[in-house]
Amino acid sequence: MNSLLKRQIRKYLAEELLSDKKLETFLDAIDKSYKTSENQFAMLQRATAISSEELFDANQKLKEETNSQRKVIEKLKNVIDTLKFYDLEQDKPIENSDLLKLVDFIDNQTKEIIKINQQKDSLLKSLEQQNQELNDYTHMISHDLKTPIQNIEALSVWLKEDSGKVLDSEGKERIELIRENTQKIDTLVKAIHTYSTIDREKQKRSNLDLDKLLKTILKEFNLSENINVHIPEKLPNIKGDKNIMEQLFTNLIDNSIKFNGKENKKIEIGYSDEKIFWKFYVKDNGKGIDKKYFQKVFVAFSKLENDYKSAGIGLSIAKKIVDVYKGDIWIESELNEGSTFYFTLKK
Repeated sequence: MNSLLKRQIRKYLAEELLSDKKLETFLDAIDKSYKTSENQFAMLQRATAISSEELFDANQKLKEETNSQRKVIEKLKNVIDTLKFYDLEQDKPIENSDLLKLVDFIDNQTKEIIKINQQKDSLLKSLEQQNQELNDYTHMISHDLKTPIQNIEALSVWLKEDSGKVLDSEGKERIELIRENTQKIDTLVKAIHTYSTIDREKQKRSNLDLDKLLKTILKEFNLSENINVHIPEKLPNIKGDKNIMEQLFTNLIDNSIKFNGKENKKIEIGYSDEKIFWKFYVKDNGKGIDKKYFQKVFVAFSKLENDYKSAGIGLSIAKKIVDVYKGDIWIESELNEGSTFYFTLKK
């Protein structure tokens, strides 16, 4: 435990409580759990962030490789145009040197395509292995952190109940501060655990009534009167995992509420049928997002605001869910006007 924190706890406790053996047990438990939790959580947060960043970097590299292939294809098209120019059917003479040049050019371009594809395959294989290792590590650490966090929470409750009468108001505030920070870590660990298990859990896909699902979600939010959620038309029935779909819509709605500083918050949820996939949107009238952050918001722990209650991973979870359903997710936004999150789900 941080020595300053330990000193402060002792400073505000009553004299008779300082010699209480229960207090020593409590402080010792916090000390052990705090050190373990702090170190493990730092490693867990870094591992998840690395995983998300590597996926983003790999995607950028694959885009570059695709552009390279397009350039090669354009060159081959030029070769075809050149061959058409010679028009062999009209018996136009072709110099052997020209033919050799064309053969060498095609051969070089073929080798270049093969090399690019090999590099791409190697990159994808390496990324898949590293990402699997990071996900396994993240899952293990997030699971191991549950027990010490629960211990700190339980011990703080017991201390407050057993020693509440001898603690002054400031001492009680210190205990509440411990509980608040424990709850914050617990929220982060649960979010990371969700993120690391989305693509590994066996999904039970069934026919889902999204109107019914959204009613349940909005009821759990217990929205205040200044938050208006509008669904223009009846949402479709889709095939999906109930828990996963609930997580997806919950995260997007929560994001629209949490980062909207306007007095009257408006959220609209709708869709369109695009034949082979469903296209949904969650629109709000919030503060909007600068275009330069459109990709960053989907990277784990990339907060645009230092919000105490935010785990900084909600949109990353949404993106990973959409990826599992072979869809895409993107933003359209204007500063001070609001944001619209679009996502597709393959039918």
